[in-house]
Amino acid sequence: MAETNETSPSQPLQYHAGFGNHFESSAYPHSLPPGRNNPRIVPRGLYAEQVSGTAFTAPRCENRRTWLYRILPSVSGTSTAGGFRRCEGSLSEDGGSTDKKTSTVAVEFSGHLEEALGDLPSTFGYVDWNNDMKLDPNPMRWGATPPPPKEGRGVNFIQGIRTMLGSGDPTTKSGIAVYVYAFDKDMAPGADVSNKNVHLYNSDGDFLIVPQQLGLAVQTELGKIEIVPGEICVIPRGIVFTVNMLKNSSMEHSFARGYILEIFRGHFFLPELGPIGSNGLANGRDFLHPTAHYEKSDSMGTTGMHSCVIVNKFGQELFARISPHSPYNVVAWHGNYSPYKYDLRKFCAINSVSYDHPDPSIYTVLTAKGGDEEGTALADFVIFPPRVMATDENTFRPPWFHRNVMTEYMGLIYGEYDAKRGSGGDEKGGFVPGGSSLHSIMTPHGPDTESYYANVRNPCKEPSKYNGGLAFMFESSAMCKVSKYALKCEQREILYADCWDGFRATFPDTHE
Repeated sequence: MAETNETSPSQPLQYHAGFGNHFESSAYPHSLPPGRNNPRIVPRGLYAEQVSGTAFTAPRCENRRTWLYRILPSVSGTSTAGGFRRCEGSLSEDGGSTDKKTSTVAVEFSGHLEEALGDLPSTFGYVDWNNDMKLDPNPMRWGATPPPPKEGRGVNFIQGIRTMLGSGDPTTKSGIAVYVYAFDKDMAPGADVSNKNVHLYNSDGDFLIVPQQLGLAVQTELGKIEIVPGEICVIPRGIVFTVNMLKNSSMEHSFARGYILEIFRGHFFLPELGPIGSNGLANGRDFLHPTAHYEKSDSMGTTGMHSCVIVNKFGQELFARISPHSPYNVVAWHGNYSPYKYDLRKFCAINSVSYDHPDPSIYTVLTAKGGDEEGTALADFVIFPPRVMATDENTFRPPWFHRNVMTEYMGLIYGEYDAKRGSGGDEKGGFVPGGSSLHSIMTPHGPDTESYYANVRNPCKEPSKYNGGLAFMFESSAMCKVSKYALKCEQREILYADCWDGFRATFPDTHE
């Protein structure tokens, strides 16, 4: 991708194309049962296992489930070392060590003890969901998420996640959470590194991952996905996955950075198009799902070299257990519940060709139902892509001043954002790539003073193409609390609201 100096692999993975489609995939000949889901004798000696993403009785148009045919069922090995244990946590919010007990699970393999699990936080994103989240209506902005500390053994994807804000409660399947991540170590170094591969599944909700710096190699039970900045991926609730740095991604930077939106209820869908018609915005054919892939070295499921750590995000807490075999032993699958990726460059933007700046909802890529009113989403993923602005000469082209019934969290993948004049600079000032901003429900916001007057002076006599950057927004109907980390971290721009100082009252009565 030219804007980020990162490209997809030279030999890309194979994918299934289509949003919400029913796919079938096989990595070994004749391993899918013909004509039925759960035969008494599964082909190739496999085990049939269903993963349900919705209730059995959910409407058929929304029902999500997939049948997996695996070398060993997921339940195999769950008794190893006593099953799941709560992680104790030995890393602080800034990535340094604490005096807390190291989170280790001692496992007896082949007559000797081995340390199977190292440093992991006790709570996901280093936040106690009930005590570390505070209401604060002020507009906020943060610089780019800093790199992991140079000292130590490195930080993997789980360790590098920090909670920014959230609402509701995953135990009641209500609300959302927003995170940032920065990591420099793989979750799974490889099969030749005994007991060091760490895998994660999320019992709380669906993850929408937005990489900003360095690409990600994501392995899941259903196959492999690779994404670079400018692409996104969604990992549904319950699917085991691993995130590594994409090896053939640009090595200009030494760590990966990005954003995550989590929804605790339902799943993401394409937004309705209404009078736009049958085409436009994100087209279903451009969403890509992985094809079946299994790790051949672990086909016997024997304890030893291929044991690994399974981490479960459960009620915003982290639990871990040892598995004597890899979770990536799915030889074939069929269904409509699977991870997927999408290239944001393929978004078909809709815009005004006469006058006024339309509502940002016209840039919605994905939406999650669950708002308290018809047409109100639990969460929307919105982008501000390169686009032609062809309005008349009396249109103010950047976004207008606004107070909203929704919570708006914005991030910048590359370049600049046209409503913030000081954006796109270094990582410590303005709205920068890797940084973010928050405008909570009914908190006033809009173009900063410099951007406003610059665009008022712009006569806009000719259509223009905005190609200066790619920003996005996580929008939610929920009133969100802000984490202690977000309030106190070093990259918070405390004087953010100063960008609106300097507006002049020019109404005639103010001068009489």
